[in-house]
Amino acid sequence: MVNVQQVQSGSFLTLHYRLTGPDGADLINTFADKPATLSLGTGELAPAMEQRLIGLPEGARATFQLAPGEAFGERNPELLQRVALGVLREHGDPDERYSVGDVVQFPTPDGQGSFAGVLRELGPPGEDWALFDFNHPLAGQKLSFEVQLIGVL
Repeated sequence: MVNVQQVQSGSFLTLHYRLTGPDGADLINTFADKPATLSLGTGELAPAMEQRLIGLPEGARATFQLAPGEAFGERNPELLQRVALGVLREHGDPDERYSVGDVVQFPTPDGQGSFAGVLRELGPPGEDWALFDFNHPLAGQKLSFEVQLIGVL
């Protein structure tokens, strides 16, 4: 009798997966390329996605619907923040020209890392600010998560 491994917390997985947005467009798709390898519990997948994998047997193929905000949190209006353009010039290229939709990296307060914000609005001429959205781009979105488990260790 063959012992089929099931996914459990801490499992090392080889899998194909696809994450699609509310419009059905692929956000991530490994099916046409080499499979992904990852270890559950290390933050490589959102916790809600990892929970869907627990208990699946090696070889399984399944599709899961993730409710809006389940995978990447709800949109938080407090993460829309005005930033003085002087701060952007101080921490980046002073000659950079920013446009709505640009993703800008900001240093963490300890200077050891960075986080990204999407430029949503520039202040009118004479006002020295830009409005950034620091929410995860998929926050508040309904997503579909398809997986094919190739190997479970």
